[in-house]
Amino acid sequence: MLLAALAVAPASGQGDRPFLHTEPIFPLDYLHNHSSCIVECPNGDLLVCWYRGSGERRADDVRILGARKKKGSQRWSEPFLLADTPGFPDCNPAFVIDPQERLWLFWPMIIANEWHTALLMHHRSEKYQGEGPPVWSQSGPIMLKPGEEFTRVVHASVEQDLKNLNRFPADQRDRIRQYLELRRKNGADKYFMRMGWMPRAHPFLLDGKRMIVPLYSDGYDFSLMAITDDWGKTWQVSEPIVGDGPVQPSIAKRKDGTLVAYFRDNGMDPQRLIVSESRDRGMTWTPPRDTELFNPGSGAEVVGLKSGRWALIYNDTERGRHSLAVSLSDDEGRTWKWTRHLHRDLRTENPVNAGYPSLAQGKDGTLHATYTLNVGARANKDDQGRLREKTIQYAHFNEAWVMAGDGR
Repeated sequence: MLLAALAVAPASGQGDRPFLHTEPIFPLDYLHNHSSCIVECPNGDLLVCWYRGSGERRADDVRILGARKKKGSQRWSEPFLLADTPGFPDCNPAFVIDPQERLWLFWPMIIANEWHTALLMHHRSEKYQGEGPPVWSQSGPIMLKPGEEFTRVVHASVEQDLKNLNRFPADQRDRIRQYLELRRKNGADKYFMRMGWMPRAHPFLLDGKRMIVPLYSDGYDFSLMAITDDWGKTWQVSEPIVGDGPVQPSIAKRKDGTLVAYFRDNGMDPQRLIVSESRDRGMTWTPPRDTELFNPGSGAEVVGLKSGRWALIYNDTERGRHSLAVSLSDDEGRTWKWTRHLHRDLRTENPVNAGYPSLAQGKDGTLHATYTLNVGARANKDDQGRLREKTIQYAHFNEAWVMAGDGR
């Protein structure tokens, strides 16, 4: 009953007529289902991945699952296994399909039940458009090796922040100083700088020649980009994007070639989406800065659309994930002219939460989104008394629906 109430009637048409259709990919589940990513296959099928288990980094039963919606089908397949390292948590999966129409799956395998011990893993498949799970042709870890430039940038940022401690309340300065000194220490530690890098949003394909995998570290509370120009044979890393908590980057490209990354805000107030730019194909980035867009410490994703507009999906609050918005920009992210909500629950007690969204555009120009739906205490219990409270929700809509605004 609850999931039926959360669904919107299917669209009767596309084109310029506004439409929205939402549905759960699977029934409410008592396990932790989180961090989804969606792609449209060349044959029109939809594939989504997420992780499921009894927890996150500290739960050794966490594994990566997937589901498929065949083109023209009215339902999703049963979930199937995509990746599982027995005895270790597998989290935060990210899909991308390269110009050779190969499917890539990136995810972090957590070595010692702490985020900073993540090892970046990957699968690749040429056979993924049939029934069931993809057939993986290539698998293994991706070894990243930041060097002296990484340490230099981190240390320079720490020195600058230490000089500006007076901008923080007096009772917080000692804690922040200790945090910065630890960042300085870890910035020169070879193990720490090579481990802990995790994906969240889609990898970005640049000019059909370069693949950029946006990564972040909860150990450092900042980000960097893993870059390959030979489709995974070799990898290099960008300079780190260091600031007050810029994590989980997502990338779009302007017409002049500038890359723009939006980040979740893991830092101090005010809670805003953070932005940085690169003019050298992702190798170096401008100092990250706050935007005017709210962010409660939750993932977001930006996509450049065929229309020339950009779409951004994010929680548009400073606290809580009870509101999930889609905004459109017609000036490459400088302003966001249109906003509409995929989910908004304004109840003060036990609101239904929606977060960690993924966004992709289909060949027909329509938009596909997935996100974690957490109904919390409003969920029903199963026969064993366990709360069924989470699913991955799917939404299909178009730009016209966003531009029509709320209440239409």
